[in-house]
Amino acid sequence: MSKIALFGAGGKMGLRLSKNLAGSDFETVHVEVSSAGRARLKSELGIECQDADAALADVDIVVLAVPDTAIKSVSESIIDRVPSGAMVVCLDAAAPFAGHLPDRSDVTYFVSHPCHPPIFNNEETMAGRKDYFGGVAAQQGIVNAIMQGPESDYALGEKVGKTIFAPVARSHRVTVEQMALLEPGLSETVCASLLDVMKDAMDEVVARGVPEDAARDFLLGHMNILGAVIFGEVEGVFSDACNKAIEFGKTALMRDDWKRVFEPDEIAASIERIT
Repeated sequence: MSKIALFGAGGKMGLRLSKNLAGSDFETVHVEVSSAGRARLKSELGIECQDADAALADVDIVVLAVPDTAIKSVSESIIDRVPSGAMVVCLDAAAPFAGHLPDRSDVTYFVSHPCHPPIFNNEETMAGRKDYFGGVAAQQGIVNAIMQGPESDYALGEKVGKTIFAPVARSHRVTVEQMALLEPGLSETVCASLLDVMKDAMDEVVARGVPEDAARDFLLGHMNILGAVIFGEVEGVFSDACNKAIEFGKTALMRDDWKRVFEPDEIAASIERIT
C-alpha cells in the first residue's frame, strides 16, 4: 500500500480529497497547518493530523492540496525531506508551469486536474445531477501530466488522480503546457469570461423590462439546445437567421485577435497573475 502525505488536508479541496482517500488503496497521512482545518477533519471525518516530518517519513506520494500561491513556499519547505524516488502531485498546472517547483531531479512531479462533471451527462441520481463540482456522485473526466520522472510512474500518478477525483469516467494524458492551455486559457480566460458576459447580458434585458424568471428560463434553455448542436450532442443545424445573428454577434462582441489569449506569452502572463 503506497503512502500518501496530503498537505492542506483540511482545506476546501483537501477535505474533498480526504473523503475520497478514506478507504482507498492508499495509506493516507494528513497535514494541515490551520486549527480550523484540523478541526474540520476531526469533526467531519474523525481524522487526526500529523506533523510534516511524520507524514514525509518513508512517503511514496506527496499531494499538495494547497492554493496555487502557496505551492512554491510549501514545496520548498518540504522538498529536502521528500525521499528520493517519491512523487509530488500538484492539482493544477499553474505553479509547475511557472517553474515554482524545487529542483529535484530524483523526484517525480505529476499534475492531475478535474474536468468537472459535463453539462451533457447521463447521471441517474439526484445526487449525481446536483454534483456540479465533481468528486462526490457525478462522473467526470480528469487530465494528467507527468512533468518529470520515469515513464513507469505515470500509472501511479493516474491512479492517484482517479482516486482523489472519483468517480472518474475518462482519464486524459496531456503535457503541462497543454494543461495550461486548458486552464487558465480555455476554461477561465475564455469560458468563464464569456459565461460572465452572458449573465451580464441577461441582467441587461431584465433592466430593459423583461421579467427575470422569463429571461433566465430563456437563456438557460437556449444554452442547452444551442450547446447541444454546437458540440455535436444532437444532430441539427441552425436557421439562416440564427447563423446571421452569430456572424454579426461574434464580430460585435469579440476582438479580431481574441485567440491571442492562447499564445505562450499570454498564458505565462495569466499564470503569473494567479501564482
